Amino acid sequence: MKKAILIVEDDDDIRELVSHSLSREGFSVRGAPTGIEALNSVKSASPDLIILDLMLPDIDGLEVCRRLKADVSTQTIPIVMLTAKTEDTDIVVGLELGADDYVTKPFSPRVLVARLKNVLRRREAAADKAGEEIVVDELVIRLGKHEVVLEGTPLELTATEFEVLKFLAGRRGWVFTRSQIVETVRGDEYVVTDRAVDVQIAGLRKKLGKYGEYIETVRGVGYRFKE
Repeated sequence: MKKAILIVEDDDDIRELVSHSLSREGFSVRGAPTGIEALNSVKSASPDLIILDLMLPDIDGLEVCRRLKADVSTQTIPIVMLTAKTEDTDIVVGLELGADDYVTKPFSPRVLVARLKNVLRRREAAADKAGEEIVVDELVIRLGKHEVVLEGTPLELTATEFEVLKFLAGRRGWVFTRSQIVETVRGDEYVVTDRAVDVQIAGLRKKLGKYGEYIETVRGVGYRFKE
């Protein structure tokens, strides 16, 4: 079956451009020019992925993302933010809310399509590993279910926090630079700053409590999950 993509973009020309590019690649596409229409569209028919502009005429894209990630029925839908905003704070907020990728305008339709396919492949790969787990004492990372349980209690992690934790914990003892973490979690062309990675690590440590000590800072290099 065709993958269904919802394009949330108030600019008619951009929405048509993205829609045409995706249709040519075999996707089923529908659009929404406002945040409210997007939320209603998702409720009526859940898409496989959402392309979400940040600057919308009613509620902004960050609020749309926040609502979708707070709802158990929609929180697993991957979101790729498409926006003209390039400030570090916008990137950090998008990551913290659980966006799967971040593409800035102006953009190449071919690159956008490639990034969407990459996000969908990552989700499918996770589904194939439904029964796999990474266990560190009382910390259990369930890959397929995309959940983390600490001492029997489920943790609420953003999609990015989960990917960072899975990456580091799956390679215990290895040291990775911030750029290596970003390239693995988001892809080679994902534009993000060192500060954004530090924000993810800080959030993880806080949520992991005493297990946060497992994520070590290696000065001048990056981070590792200690053995």
